[in-house]
Amino acid sequence: MPYELDHVALAAPDISEALQLLAGPLGGTITSGGNAVGFRVVQVWLGDKTGEGMTVELIEPWDAERNDFLARFLAKHGVGPHHLTFKVPDIVDALDRLREAGYNAVNVNLSEPEWREAFLLPREAQGTVVQLAQPGQVLSDRAAQLAHVAAHGPRQNPRWWDDTPYAIAPPTYLRRVVLATTSLPAALAFFGALLGGEEAASGSGWIELAWPGGAHLRIEERRDRAPGIDRLEIEGIDVETTVLGARLTPA
Repeated sequence: MPYELDHVALAAPDISEALQLLAGPLGGTITSGGNAVGFRVVQVWLGDKTGEGMTVELIEPWDAERNDFLARFLAKHGVGPHHLTFKVPDIVDALDRLREAGYNAVNVNLSEPEWREAFLLPREAQGTVVQLAQPGQVLSDRAAQLAHVAAHGPRQNPRWWDDTPYAIAPPTYLRRVVLATTSLPAALAFFGALLGGEEAASGSGWIELAWPGGAHLRIEERRDRAPGIDRLEIEGIDVETTVLGARLTPA
């Protein structure tokens, strides 16, 4: 399995309205959700059943008495993009490569065979949190995962979100996540050389990287804003909107 950009995560104290938008007017497919220590989550696929598109993960605080990391993040930064998740075939090897390149991962947890993970903080990851994850047994590709959801419903661990009717519109497509950086070479070295992105397009002051599963990350060298996730470009919308502090713009 190659490195894969799996999803972009948005955080808020309450994700219910955003979920209704993504899985309603934007035609998204809820693929999974559940409770974890410190947060609860729903993942929404913005794309079609062939696997063309990307996943948006919505997270809100839950069981914060046991782990208040997300509550603290929201208190400090407010509603908005939280992290990018990259799935890797061997997290120990990935951590070794990052360490050799001068990066220091935090919150490393290799004890769960179904989900081994580590994180890089924004100061080392171009203004955003980056999660590295080595999953256990997974379906072979995105199309197979979506077919499983169509046949059996989303994975629920447990189901906690409302039974509001969803999928009331044709699917839209999350074509790319756009990230601002102050150093295009540094961002390219990190997301390209270390995290497996291949150049798909480029222009003056920007480069777009792609991963085998179809996810795209456009990196723009900017001096007018702080580094980090700038916007999500969506094919199928006509006007810009804001969801949980993230700008959704027409692709």
